[in-house]
Amino acid sequence: MTLLQSIILGIVQGISEFLPISSSAHLVIVPYLLGWDIPPEQAFVFDVLVQNATLVGVIVYFRKDLLQILQATWQGLFRRDLKSNPASRLGLMIILATIPALVIGFFLKGAVEKVFADPRATAFFLLANALILVIAEKIGKRTRTLKELVERDALWIGFAQVLAIFPGISRSGSTIFGGMARNLQRVPAAKFSLLMSIPVMLVAGGYATLKLIAIPDFWSLLPVFIPGFVTAGVVGYFSIRWLMKYLTHATLFGFALYCLLVGLAVISISYFT
Repeated sequence: MTLLQSIILGIVQGISEFLPISSSAHLVIVPYLLGWDIPPEQAFVFDVLVQNATLVGVIVYFRKDLLQILQATWQGLFRRDLKSNPASRLGLMIILATIPALVIGFFLKGAVEKVFADPRATAFFLLANALILVIAEKIGKRTRTLKELVERDALWIGFAQVLAIFPGISRSGSTIFGGMARNLQRVPAAKFSLLMSIPVMLVAGGYATLKLIAIPDFWSLLPVFIPGFVTAGVVGYFSIRWLMKYLTHATLFGFALYCLLVGLAVISISYFT
């Protein structure tokens, strides 16, 4: 991987990690469309680093909320009461929503990615992602806020997140869908989606980083990958800011159309090349 490729893919990761368009799909499709033959071991190293970078971005963006949630949840655990305080109650909902992804994703994600992490299959899943976003807009009443979430809502959204084990299905898209299917308004659904991404990304990123350090040439790759890491984190932060503002006045249909067009384009190219 070259320095330019690292920066471009860092930008791609930063934009697509939190928008409902699937970062895993774009990290497969962009090198394919540009004709980049990146060695698999380098791609693995880079993917782990930029995912950790976008984790930093979402933590920085929600730092005040996270501090309140962590403090209230910690205090609530000692009092054995997580429901009386809105912040600790939100912490409980995040914990419940995280469980399905950690349990199911731990056993299935690696196997699924090995089977489906190719451009054509990923493009088909992008079409499925477009359908999920359309369904989210069609079935939800958008009348509820985060304060009205209950345990079954959190578990429902957590199981929706499991769909993202398929490269091409957006994690943020599937969880926003899960929230809107439980009648959450768009912005609260997106906020909960982003907050609940943090525990999963922490666990997945930590596990992958341990595997990463064991790679013999890991340290020699860092000078090329660090610019991509920085770019992904910075772009990811501003991507979140843009998404939260965008959803105050717009629908998910634009993202669905984008996924549809990109998916069809990649499928067409793959059959004619």
